[in-house]
Amino acid sequence: MKNDKHLDAVTKREFDDLLAETGKRVKTFVGYPCNAFFDYSELYPFLQYCLNNVGDPFGKSNFSLNTYEIERKVLGFFAELIRAPEDDFWGYVTNGGTEGNMYGLFLARELLPDGVVYYSEDTHYSVAKILRVLQIRHIMIKSLDNGELDYHDLHETIRIHRDVPPIIMANIGTTMKGAVDDISKINEVFHDLAVPSHYIHCDAALSGMILPFVEEPQPFDFESGIDSISISGHKMIGSPIPCGIVLAKKRNVDKIARSIEYVGILDTTLSGSRNAITPLFLWYAINKLGREGFTQMVRQCLETAEYAVNKFKENGIEAWRNTNSVTVVFPRPTERILGKWQLAVYEQIGHLITMPHVTREKVDELAEDLVEDMQPAQ
Repeated sequence: MKNDKHLDAVTKREFDDLLAETGKRVKTFVGYPCNAFFDYSELYPFLQYCLNNVGDPFGKSNFSLNTYEIERKVLGFFAELIRAPEDDFWGYVTNGGTEGNMYGLFLARELLPDGVVYYSEDTHYSVAKILRVLQIRHIMIKSLDNGELDYHDLHETIRIHRDVPPIIMANIGTTMKGAVDDISKINEVFHDLAVPSHYIHCDAALSGMILPFVEEPQPFDFESGIDSISISGHKMIGSPIPCGIVLAKKRNVDKIARSIEYVGILDTTLSGSRNAITPLFLWYAINKLGREGFTQMVRQCLETAEYAVNKFKENGIEAWRNTNSVTVVFPRPTERILGKWQLAVYEQIGHLITMPHVTREKVDELAEDLVEDMQPAQ
């Protein structure tokens, strides 16, 4: 039945005001890792359908209003990017990094029910929540000054607990400092302590779409020795709806799969009904940009980050960044700066993240504001 009724004037004005305000806010949106530079208007016609990617994207569901085929293509792109085993990978499009990380740790717990999760001080806040939900035993490891995992502390802690298999929650780009935990060093710890059973899950929310496109990436992919990985789609790629992907080894996922007659498909994902629109956004962007486009995008973002570090230093602001990182760290600014530029802070630091929409002109404006706030009150 067609509904020709229109919104009342008050509600329409609410939407119009919110749209206008959002348009203003995005102009100074520089502190969080979301790419605001995208256009998916060609896909808007799909919004008239009740699409639902319930269950395993590699199966065939009774619910045929889905985008499984596109989702599998998206996963294939990421599998190649992260050098997953060609005939032994599985995954799905998630609603963001937290779900991807929960899936990786859930899979690790099912495979190693007696395992202990090790994660650093700089790990995203959601991981502590995930560990409470999954009720997995866990131990926090110290971080180095740059935000990277302290491998000596990891070695000594695992040595003390050698009777249980370690599950590593590795950061491929920490939230505040953009630090990358070195997978090769983690595997050296396993080798040195003769640890037979272990699992490595990687939170690569932002840097998972940076490291594949740089000349000298830190070890972070399946060939480096990981077991699963979560990458966000709304960050470097850009999307109006939060999304991401999780990839894991198929042989591990097969051990926990359950058949669901109601929808005629395997229940291998965490969520039941899943967003069927976000795979379209991701596949659209992947085809529009391609590897060359992403390489250029990442290069531009890294160059802007280096420009920001130099610009800040020229103005007396202590700034730095990790290798292959678009996260520029500097002393915690005032509340005025935080409010205007939507910056993220933690304790004594703040950061700027040079996403594709963050131009050098915006960096210059932010630097001017920071300098102004550094001046003594008259």
